[in-house]
Amino acid sequence: MLSPLGAGGMGEVFRARDTTLEREVAIKVLPDAFAADAERIARFEREARVLASLTHANIAAIYGLERTGGVTFLVLEMVPGETLADRLALGPVDQDAAWSVARQIAEALDAAHQKGIVHRDLKPANIKITTQGVVKVLDFGLAKAIEGGEETRIQSNSLSPTITTPAMTGVGVILGTAAYMAPEQARGKSVDKRADIWAFGCVLYELLTGVRTFVADEVSDTLALVLTKEPDWTRLPASTPRSIRTLLRRCLEKDRTRRLADIADARLEIDDARSGAGSEPAASLAPRAIVPAILPWAVAGAALVAAATVVLMWAPWNSKPSLLPQRLTVDVGARVSLATDPATAAVLSPDGTMLAFAAESAGGGRMLYVRRLDQLRAVPLAGTEDAFGPFFSPDGEWLAFFASGKLKKVQVNGGSTVTLADAPSGRGGAWAEDGTIVFVPDIVPLTPLFRMPSTGGRAEPVAAMTDGELTHRWPQVLPGGRAVLYTAHNDVRDYDEANLAIQPLPNGARRIIVKRGYQGRYLPSGHIVFVRDGTLFAARFDLDRLEVAGDAVPVIEQLATLSRSGGAQFSVSEAGTIAYVPGEGGERLPMHWMDREGKTTVFRATSIPWNTPNFSPDGSMLAFDITDDRGQDDIWTYDWKRDTVTRRTFEATNERGAIWTPDGRRITFSSGRPGDFGLYWRRADGTGDTQRLTQSKDSQSAGSWHPSGRLLAFTETRGPTRSDLMLLQVDGDEASGWKPRTPTGLLQTSETEALPAFSPDGRWLAYMSTQSGRQEIWVRSFPGSGGTWQVTTEGGTEPVWSRTRKELFYRNGARVMVATYATDGDSFRVEQSRQVGLIRNRPRQPVYALHPDGERLVVAAVATSDGPQNTIVFILNFFDELRRVVR
Repeated sequence: MLSPLGAGGMGEVFRARDTTLEREVAIKVLPDAFAADAERIARFEREARVLASLTHANIAAIYGLERTGGVTFLVLEMVPGETLADRLALGPVDQDAAWSVARQIAEALDAAHQKGIVHRDLKPANIKITTQGVVKVLDFGLAKAIEGGEETRIQSNSLSPTITTPAMTGVGVILGTAAYMAPEQARGKSVDKRADIWAFGCVLYELLTGVRTFVADEVSDTLALVLTKEPDWTRLPASTPRSIRTLLRRCLEKDRTRRLADIADARLEIDDARSGAGSEPAASLAPRAIVPAILPWAVAGAALVAAATVVLMWAPWNSKPSLLPQRLTVDVGARVSLATDPATAAVLSPDGTMLAFAAESAGGGRMLYVRRLDQLRAVPLAGTEDAFGPFFSPDGEWLAFFASGKLKKVQVNGGSTVTLADAPSGRGGAWAEDGTIVFVPDIVPLTPLFRMPSTGGRAEPVAAMTDGELTHRWPQVLPGGRAVLYTAHNDVRDYDEANLAIQPLPNGARRIIVKRGYQGRYLPSGHIVFVRDGTLFAARFDLDRLEVAGDAVPVIEQLATLSRSGGAQFSVSEAGTIAYVPGEGGERLPMHWMDREGKTTVFRATSIPWNTPNFSPDGSMLAFDITDDRGQDDIWTYDWKRDTVTRRTFEATNERGAIWTPDGRRITFSSGRPGDFGLYWRRADGTGDTQRLTQSKDSQSAGSWHPSGRLLAFTETRGPTRSDLMLLQVDGDEASGWKPRTPTGLLQTSETEALPAFSPDGRWLAYMSTQSGRQEIWVRSFPGSGGTWQVTTEGGTEPVWSRTRKELFYRNGARVMVATYATDGDSFRVEQSRQVGLIRNRPRQPVYALHPDGERLVVAAVATSDGPQNTIVFILNFFDELRRVVR
């Protein structure tokens, strides 16, 4: 016997009796359109199994999914009592009851979020309170279980645009109840657990005030309030504890990168309020300053096109100082890939009036731009091609940067660039007040900090490696030149466990001052900031004693970082402004096909931290590196027609840069640890043992097999100043056994040569060289009796030959390029080059591969226009905020 209980988000709900287990249950009948779709039902069953495993005292359980007589229905826990919506119809809840309800809701959300389940439609109508005061959250995660491609309709006279068609959770589809939607949800963007945190804030606000946080007569008007207006904080009772006010503001941040990141933290604030800790009323607090988030980032000519064209008629550095932080967000254009740079991509000048950043120019190629924040235009700096990792001189008149294997400098007003030192893969630099520069020239293990005059000259080591350390990076010279602060680590793969070290100057004992932190910076406010687990922490710092003087507290969450390089995207001026790139790192990416005209389609939607892809000769398999949560690299293969991913290496060292032998039977890769590097291969089908091909104290990376299958060209990095091309001959066969010979030099000069690639006929070898002063693609005849030709003139790396046409693909920053060529005997001639399309710009981390058919590539596609890699957040009065929150 079924008794109607009313309409639910996905259909009618009835009370029923489970005669087998003798219990009351709720039956939710799914809409006919949903039940008739076999694929959607199968998908829902998979999700329902996950939800059924979610057992928690504050979550209504799912007992089963049944089908009978053509009707599909869910069997749910029968929860007695009233909904929170019913209770709120009577007005606000007293604070003791509000804390109890809110804490139980947070407990339910936390339990689900830990299993990767997001509610997406949290609201008072989906929350019940039993007669014993127990909170039960209903319909948890069911929204995620129903996926499809149709657009969800929103009735204009309803504040509950929940489900009117079976399709609900795709990107671009609005799902949820308007008054409780997060801004990203209201825009139809993809959502994560932070959408639930927003809805939790709305519910908590309503518990305390008795009114909805955002409400209007029409759905469209309600959504407009969600997107554009702040809650009316004056409605909160005067007795509302300060900790709860802070919690509400953090839950209801419109920018989800600034929102509370974990609902578990909300429980702590609620517990403080219940116990009386931090419960002083905050009615006297001034409302947060609101700053217009519009900047004139319209850039003409070769500069970047920005999202806004309105001039901000306000100069923050000239405004009256405020004790409250002021925040604004800027989109610097689709060609910028700030979050994926190994070094800080955008830096503020010491006085905070200028921003310098590395980006792709409209004409192609990567270079530096500077923009004075009171002016309309960002100006490109000529001669800074391939630049990354910029840093200012103390007077703000010069920029130093890394490019084409060198450390260089240029005046911010333009002029000729000056080469200062060799730096094959720089990892940070700092310009001291005394005119010296401290920098790290390379990623090669055991490369220390160096110091040299900013006018040029000899570079000398600053700090010795100790305690098993393998790398130093991201230095800062402290005020007065008394010491260098830098990141030190005994692992070159992952920096989550790195330390901050201090080296007194001119000499003295180096010591660790922060464990588990990287990219440390001392600030004139008397604090040190550093990164840990994607969050910026701050602590007081005693400059005289050169030691941390208090506990570290988180100050900025969701900061773009690259744990593989130990880099983080933030910069702080001496004037008290911080600029940072929001995000969760730039390492996990989906894969896309790209055709010859640059159009992309999804190849594999799952985001993983992949690099250096390479197709098998028959095109059926793709090999690539994957970095796991421990920073360990291994070789994996992807059978894309069967959609199966298989791990191929299991050694304790890092395995990278897989390439296939010409017959497709083996995969070659590099592996090793400092002082013991080498190239290896193993069968592609996973059988047999891994065989070592080379052994060297220098880092090696596999390049290309000659079509004969007997010769392997590879790169060997010889210290911090150069890399050479080497050749390995392999004799024998499967029956008699393979016998690698001692490698011989193929191309050894004082410049950097890398990434060799044999042409399909084996007559030509393409490679990258810095012999012209920057990274360019060159071709030489093989085995070397003919000439050498320069293919590119505007920068190039990662050459790949087409097997079906006379074409050579390569990468120029974020651009995939293709050059056509012609041959006549021993002569090679480049005919023309053109851009194929844009991809993610990951310096020294290849993320594209040409399919053997020559018609398509697999790439890491550029992100959408709202991606965090294009966004810079400015917070003014940051020092005042640190003094307030860091004790």
